[in-house]
Amino acid sequence: MPLDASRNSLVLPILGLLADRPAHAYDLAGRLRERCGHLPVTRSTVATLLKSMARAGLVSAREPGRVGNRPPRTVYETTEAGVAGFHRKVEDGLRDSPAASMDFVLAVGYAGVLPAEDAATILEQRAARLATTAEVPGRGPLEAGYWQGLVSAEIAWISALAGRIRAGEDVWDENPGPVPSTANA
Repeated sequence: MPLDASRNSLVLPILGLLADRPAHAYDLAGRLRERCGHLPVTRSTVATLLKSMARAGLVSAREPGRVGNRPPRTVYETTEAGVAGFHRKVEDGLRDSPAASMDFVLAVGYAGVLPAEDAATILEQRAARLATTAEVPGRGPLEAGYWQGLVSAEIAWISALAGRIRAGEDVWDENPGPVPSTANA
């Protein structure tokens, strides 16, 4: 996994967690493991990314502070550029990430930071784009079938989520769950 602020998938959830409250690398690593257990998260990766993000102007570091007998820890917080970058990464992840990608999974987790109308529109555009790529010529029957099933499931889930958003449902703090299969209907 890349350790620079422009290409690492952990940057989006780090910015999201720092938008909630400033934190040090140890705290962020623990919170990332809870939220993104499907990603490899180590304290050293988080610390390295935070330094890279600080160099990129996405976060700023406070003077290291000590709590009790613990060693001094640097606390990080988002900058204005970091907040703007966070929103941009959410939009880009929803709109432009490849089908069945971790970048989409992470972006959809933070889609609630966007205005509902924008989120629904971006999701609908994604579903339309994916529909044009669901068939992958030149691949063997087994893998083509798997890919088509995967993309079809993503399209169905995205379309259902966009519909729920447009209907005014509060979908941001819940697990909307899988979309029921229509294959046996």
